[in-house]
Amino acid sequence: MDKIIINQKKYSFKPGERVLDICRKNDIEIATLCDHQNFSDFYKQDKRYSGKAVCRICLIKVKRKGCEDFEILPSCVLEAQKDMEVVTEDKELARLRKTNLELLFADHAGLCSYCYKNNDCELQTLAQRHDIDEFKFTPLAREMNDQEELEMLWEKKSRRIIDNKNPAIMRDSQTCIKCRRCEKVCEFIQSVDAYAICDKGYRANAATEYNTPLECTYCGQCSSVCPTAAIVEKSAIKQFMEAVKDPKKTVIVQTAPSVRVSLGEEFGMLTGTIVTGKMVRALRECGSDVVFDTNLSADLTIMEEAAELIERIEKKEKPLPMFTSCCPAWILFLEQNYSEFLEHISTCRSPQMMMGSLIKNYYSQKSGIDPENIFSVSVMPCVCKKYEAQRPEFIKSSIGDVDCVLTTRELGKLIRQKNIDFENLQDSDFDPVLGLGSSAGAIFGATGGVMEAALRTAYYDLTKHNPENLVFKEVRGLSGMRNSKVKIGDLELRTKVVHGLGNARKVIEDMKKGDIDFDFLEVMACPGGCIGGGGQPVPTSPKIRKARTNSIYSQDETMKLRLSHENPQIKELYKNFLTQPGSRKAHKYLHTHYYPYKYKFKFK
Repeated sequence: MDKIIINQKKYSFKPGERVLDICRKNDIEIATLCDHQNFSDFYKQDKRYSGKAVCRICLIKVKRKGCEDFEILPSCVLEAQKDMEVVTEDKELARLRKTNLELLFADHAGLCSYCYKNNDCELQTLAQRHDIDEFKFTPLAREMNDQEELEMLWEKKSRRIIDNKNPAIMRDSQTCIKCRRCEKVCEFIQSVDAYAICDKGYRANAATEYNTPLECTYCGQCSSVCPTAAIVEKSAIKQFMEAVKDPKKTVIVQTAPSVRVSLGEEFGMLTGTIVTGKMVRALRECGSDVVFDTNLSADLTIMEEAAELIERIEKKEKPLPMFTSCCPAWILFLEQNYSEFLEHISTCRSPQMMMGSLIKNYYSQKSGIDPENIFSVSVMPCVCKKYEAQRPEFIKSSIGDVDCVLTTRELGKLIRQKNIDFENLQDSDFDPVLGLGSSAGAIFGATGGVMEAALRTAYYDLTKHNPENLVFKEVRGLSGMRNSKVKIGDLELRTKVVHGLGNARKVIEDMKKGDIDFDFLEVMACPGGCIGGGGQPVPTSPKIRKARTNSIYSQDETMKLRLSHENPQIKELYKNFLTQPGSRKAHKYLHTHYYPYKYKFKFK
């Protein structure tokens, strides 16, 4: 491998690698606001994933082989060359970066103190790091004698666009720095293409076509890469707190599998730290009356999904391959783009909506609480879960199965607002009745987890004994698409695991051409699955996703209960309420249906 000299040390690199990626790989910090760590792996396949040198924060000094002098270049678009010399830090670079930050701050001065992302903003962090205490390029910071400049400032303020007409994502053009991250992640990784830079000069901002309200899959990847508050999840913290203060309401919270391996990052804990007990305790201190485990409803999803898969294989009344239905962004993606394949989706609700249904229809009976007095909350790694909770099929007689959805980031913010010392909290257990989940439910948080959990139970349903090895390594991993064949008795089941909507589009396009080499397809909209969800702590990078995934699987190795069909609370649910997987009652409370996108939802 060729060598490059960075800060007087030699590092190996492969042809085509950017200097920025080499530095990241070797823990040499270079800040950037237009490039993102999520784009690094994709740059090898497509040069469009480059930061395009929009922000000019990643400037470095470079001396090429045969040259005498250093030149200053952005590292996000510079490919390494043999014997190239690089300097990443000196006084001149610090001065240039500071100037570029001051230019970017021209639209932001005076807004930080009441901004939604105050103390959690990349631009603000870099400003503090470079000791920016005045904003010399901001019109408000100098005399406004120029009438033309005053009119320009007024026009910019009057053109501010705030889009909050959907249930999941809020956009504010006033804080947009035109970094184009949202555009790149939406177009190249997710293949949805909802954003573009509109207009020119000081009028420019990242917007939708004709500045119409955002209508997309609401995967939230744009909010996870946005460095400012231009794109954020639509907060439900106020809604949660109002319910807590209402004496008539019983606040019941459910928590998703991946939240417990990522929430600790909000408080400076090591990536992937498992904080289940502290999370439950924190929710109680925030005012929750009951805390249930979504791992249990993930187990329930497996019971229903495995039964449905076997029915499709044996009776052949519904088409194969069968698609998983846990990810609402994936469902919406199909409804919008490939409605002809809706019959392939499992009719099972997602674990969030199964738990919501159980809380309002089963637990309410068991506890004697009127469903109208239950405020059902879910804590999810996913922004699109906010959209899913408002789908009309989950709202009956004005009572929704899930009333409020908080992302992992929102829960972190709520805990800080309550001044709770998270790291020193004593562990607490989930409440009984719906509080026991297996490790098969826990691995839902990682790409391939739904497939693996379903295979464990499908194996039992078909053979009447558990597989000798509960780990199906062939469906694990972080590659975008994974094919495997699993032998279950006399059946050879062909499986495919996909994460990222861009990869999902490739699979569906192949299906349209007749290229179908699988019987069971798992799709998660976000890279890495739920551990890389749009509502997870930022930053999220390949390295961070790997650490979270390892924690998910470490739970699977250490938990005693590893099979959904062996969960005693699941057995009790079927015995006392649902009768059996796939029953009429199970379909009433645990299954759903889908629409072509011409059907328009009316959001709250």
